[in-house]
Amino acid sequence: MIVEVVTGADERPEARVVDVDDLGRLHLALGVVTDEEAGQALEHAALGRLQDAETAFLDVAALRAAAEPRATAPDWSTRWDAMITSARTHGWLTADGSGLQVHVESAAGA
Repeated sequence: MIVEVVTGADERPEARVVDVDDLGRLHLALGVVTDEEAGQALEHAALGRLQDAETAFLDVAALRAAAEPRATAPDWSTRWDAMITSARTHGWLTADGSGLQVHVESAAGA
């Protein structure tokens, strides 16, 4: 699963969740946007926040709500739970379990 922040309508950056059935990986991909624009787009979409150029925290409930309705894999919910359990094991969840730490990659040119 990828959360992208790319230039959208009217040249305004927007955040969207793509590749929702691929729960074997999760990251934030930034197009040609500044860190400030990326942070604003994530917050506007209520998907999370950018911590720095390399790390973001995504809202677990919002991410699931954005992805699950578009999922086509019959075992998606089970795989989602396994992804969150793995994230907890690796220390990538916030203490209260509401945020998921992900790395930031460039989507420019993708």
